[in-house]
Amino acid sequence: MKYLWIFALLFPAVIQIHAGELNARVSVNSDRIQSPNRNVFTTMEQAMTRLINETKWSNVNLTPNERIDCTFSLTVTQQVSDNSFKSELFVQSRRPVYNATYVTPTLNYRDTKLEFEYMENQTLEFTQNMIDNNLVATLAFYCRLILAQDFDSFSIFGGNAFYQEAQNMATQAQSSPDWTGWSAFEDNRSRTSIVNAFFGETMKPYREFWYTYHRKGLDEMAANPDRGRTTILNALPVLKEIRNLRNSEILLQMFADCKLNEIVSIASNATAEEKKNTYDLLRNIFPASSADLEPLRK
Repeated sequence: MKYLWIFALLFPAVIQIHAGELNARVSVNSDRIQSPNRNVFTTMEQAMTRLINETKWSNVNLTPNERIDCTFSLTVTQQVSDNSFKSELFVQSRRPVYNATYVTPTLNYRDTKLEFEYMENQTLEFTQNMIDNNLVATLAFYCRLILAQDFDSFSIFGGNAFYQEAQNMATQAQSSPDWTGWSAFEDNRSRTSIVNAFFGETMKPYREFWYTYHRKGLDEMAANPDRGRTTILNALPVLKEIRNLRNSEILLQMFADCKLNEIVSIASNATAEEKKNTYDLLRNIFPASSADLEPLRK
């Protein structure tokens, strides 16, 4: 149970080191690259898989069925030199809903600015405070973000330690000026901008909402669908409150990419008034996603 995870996080001295916390499916797509050496992409995929799944990212001890399911899809867009690549990374994670076969997404993000160096058969290793590779740094960042989002969904502010580690990773990465995707000044969708959006008193209502959405909403729906749905729909106005806050743009976009379709599905069994109120609220917050919200008008 995740509550035992939180206890373990607070008392790391009693934990024995075992397998990693993530159960990731990793793929590397190199279809755009005209290179005679295809094996480099095979070993790249294997090295990424080992790094993500075998690294202990925390002191939390999980059983095999508690490991967090996630997907890392790397698309190589350009081979700059023999060992240098430009790419996009699509990261997804999900967690089970209590007493249900349904799994809910907790992260659904496409990182479009990842440049890195990799040699065929190179081993990717994570060593705290000694990272010299942008690919390792980026994968470590998203592993921490996955854990943060997951733990926050089971306990209020349960992901604090992981957000802090992700922020430390971002701070460290910015000291390497050649590493792309980290500068908060040049890009409001950078990795640094992402993790900074979760910090500060002003963003606490969002994180409390994230917990309510999952633990008091989705996890209640198997026992009482109406109560779970009502809890979720009644919590949505928090998104409107944080819309004008600093750094909220990236956070709200991440939420929309991850949850809007799910909310539309949840609201499909609501009353006509509830659906209208939900549509009006979300359309105001996410005007670019109006098409996704159209089912609520029927």
